[in-house]
Amino acid sequence: MNAGSYDLIVVGAGIVGASCADAAAAEGLRVAIVEPGPIGGGATAAAMGHLVAMDDDPAELALARYSLRQWEGFADLPEAEFSRCGTLWVARGETEGAAIATRMARLAAGGVEAHAIDAQNLYELEPALAPGMYGGMLVPHEAVVYPPRVARYLVQRAQTRHARLYAGRSVQRLTHGGVMLDDGTPLHGPTLLATGCALPELLPQLPLRPRRGHLVITDRYPGLLRHQLLELGYADSAHGDADSSVAFNVQPRPTGQILIGSSREFGATDTAVSPAMVQRMLERAFSFMPVLRGLQALRIWTGFRPTTPDGLPYLGAVPGRTDVWVAAGHEGLGVTTALGSAQLLLDLLLGRTPAIDPAPYAPARMSA
Repeated sequence: MNAGSYDLIVVGAGIVGASCADAAAAEGLRVAIVEPGPIGGGATAAAMGHLVAMDDDPAELALARYSLRQWEGFADLPEAEFSRCGTLWVARGETEGAAIATRMARLAAGGVEAHAIDAQNLYELEPALAPGMYGGMLVPHEAVVYPPRVARYLVQRAQTRHARLYAGRSVQRLTHGGVMLDDGTPLHGPTLLATGCALPELLPQLPLRPRRGHLVITDRYPGLLRHQLLELGYADSAHGDADSSVAFNVQPRPTGQILIGSSREFGATDTAVSPAMVQRMLERAFSFMPVLRGLQALRIWTGFRPTTPDGLPYLGAVPGRTDVWVAAGHEGLGVTTALGSAQLLLDLLLGRTPAIDPAPYAPARMSA
């Protein structure tokens, strides 16, 4: 094979691109990875790292469940900082509580274990919650990881399988049969775009909008929080189309620190922290867990989630382009679904039948 010729050129080394490169290299493909910035430095660096089965869309649940099974292989890997804290969904009142049975049924149909929790059990599990909560739903086997470190590990593992990393390089344009790098270097081979929010720069025919989010991390408070906590109405915020929204979402890190989210904003174009949005997000968190108000915050930062019009990622071949593939648009589930996305895409690339139906994620659904 000529120098500069590859079986797959992966553009982007966030958690999704890194997973794709690792999976392709494991199959024996000759892989190039093109990344202009730090590995895992984009949306991956601004992710909470929650491995969660979201159940409000069947296709989203299928991809999450498929990927979560693969994440089990990382449970004992030090680089993943894997912590099986479980997920506790909190219902503030009877109306929210009434949705628990339906959600449990959907999760059960997808093979995910979940348990209804009454108020007494809720406070036994998380004593620091505000008084008056109705109950909740516990998904005990879910976990959190540290996404940037996982992305770096996956790229390094791909390199041990002879993948080549073009660090500090970006793709200037797609060519017939490959890409042209910004330094004039041509690479030849099938091309996979895993560039997140930057996807429209190379594929403007696939609609995608960046959605800014804020995160706050505290000093160390071991034992204060045991589970990842989310409000039961979280999906209304995550999947809504409001210009801005907040939801209660806090996570215990293995260090004893607490990570606080979450906010979503369309229309924001820079990474500057919005004090008003942070205040709104924190007040939401304080209303569920008042003890957070007295903690010391160490850092506040932002990132952008790549959002498609229907909330599902683009996974598959790009219509009208020869040997151009895409894996992007995962919004807030990129970490959860990265491994499953990579395997599904590689099966399609190699002409195999994927383990789950790829049709809901096909780029052809939007390119028209």
